[in-house]
Amino acid sequence: MEAHDLLVERTPVRARTQATAQRAVDIVVAATLLLLLLPVLALTAVAVRIDSPGSALFRQRRLGLGMKTFAVLKFRTMRADADGAVHRDYVRSLIEADPSPAGRDGLYKLAVDDRVTRVGRVLRSWSLDELPQLWNVLRGEMSLVGPRPVIPYEAEFYPQWYLRRFAVRPGITGLWQVSGRNERTYEEMVRFDIEYVESGSLRLDLLILLKTVSVVVRRKGVA
Repeated sequence: MEAHDLLVERTPVRARTQATAQRAVDIVVAATLLLLLLPVLALTAVAVRIDSPGSALFRQRRLGLGMKTFAVLKFRTMRADADGAVHRDYVRSLIEADPSPAGRDGLYKLAVDDRVTRVGRVLRSWSLDELPQLWNVLRGEMSLVGPRPVIPYEAEFYPQWYLRRFAVRPGITGLWQVSGRNERTYEEMVRFDIEYVESGSLRLDLLILLKTVSVVVRRKGVA
């Protein structure tokens, strides 16, 4: 893992003006959406609390720019006492064996997972569980567009070339999410993330944001 500093240095870095423009877009859009969606956020939090015991928000350590850890925010979609080892073992099998889609319900969704609550299934289906990450964007830990934020134990199983995805901030949405999402294999997801790292631009960010709206509405590639 200590190689991440060298990794970031060797990966093509966006021009300063482009990075500044992207950050400005992140702040303006995230702040605007948080204000406009405040009633939706409040109602969702109430629904999560009523559906099952526990906090409405779920905090989880993720790896961001340069593999630095931060606490990602999501609406809780599982029971508060859910065993995380199930997902860890499953993700390891995806990375190391890259199994066929048979027996799974999307890239990260087990075909049968009784840890997910009733409200949680609805939130995942419409990607509403990701909305609190707008706060992560305002804090500078994430961008609106970028690679998927990785759970630390995922990176433990990574081959070296996967680490190139940590050269930019992770995003709420990204090239993978608008290119098939859960219909893709884990390696395909990483390749999309690296493609974004190497060729991303503000224009591509705006295009991905527009496509994300269409993907969410049509629920394309959603497990």
